Amino acid sequence: MEYNEEDFLLLSGIQHFAFCRRQWALIHIEQQWQENLRTVEGNILHEKVHDDGFLEKRGDVIISRGMSVFSRTLGVSGVCDIVELHKCDDGVTIFGREGLYKPVPVEYKRGKPKENDADILQLCAQAMCLEEMLLCEIKEAYMFYGETRHRLKVSLDMELRQRVKDIFSEMHDLYKRRHTPKVKPSKSCKACSLADICMPRLCKNPSVSKYIKDSLKEVVE
Repeated sequence: MEYNEEDFLLLSGIQHFAFCRRQWALIHIEQQWQENLRTVEGNILHEKVHDDGFLEKRGDVIISRGMSVFSRTLGVSGVCDIVELHKCDDGVTIFGREGLYKPVPVEYKRGKPKENDADILQLCAQAMCLEEMLLCEIKEAYMFYGETRHRLKVSLDMELRQRVKDIFSEMHDLYKRRHTPKVKPSKSCKACSLADICMPRLCKNPSVSKYIKDSLKEVVE
């Protein structure tokens, strides 16, 4: 199955979705957003990394910043922080460049490696887009964290790739139905920039009518 361009979702949304399905829906379906310290710091880091169309050459490596990518198979589009193009004998051709190159995506994040795999899923999705666009195979990619100042190699195995496919399929289904799922409040809610918008207690009420009645009762009291 291939998606039409008008049905593409934002690639970066897979990170939100992996963190919390409700957070993703609030942002990408209901178009709600609220900044906190973490999101501001993250935006600053990405602004330093991104420079649309900028190419830098270091020896046999070409560094492309802010490269736009897409996948009709996954139905997504987005931007890679950095794609390193390593000159090698078994690479692919790059327009305007002599020789063959192997693309390696590098994703930049603030903080340190997370306990969940949200970042890794996003990185894998970027690699899958590059593979489809450049007709190549990418076996590994890298995460760079601002707090540790350290690169983490990520192996893009079949299990990880299948998770990416399954998650995007679920995202497309929810987006098509314009459905914002309910979730159980957890400790992760404290780190969410949408904590005030989410209204987790609404999720615990058996009906909207009961929520309205309870809210009116609070006002009267």
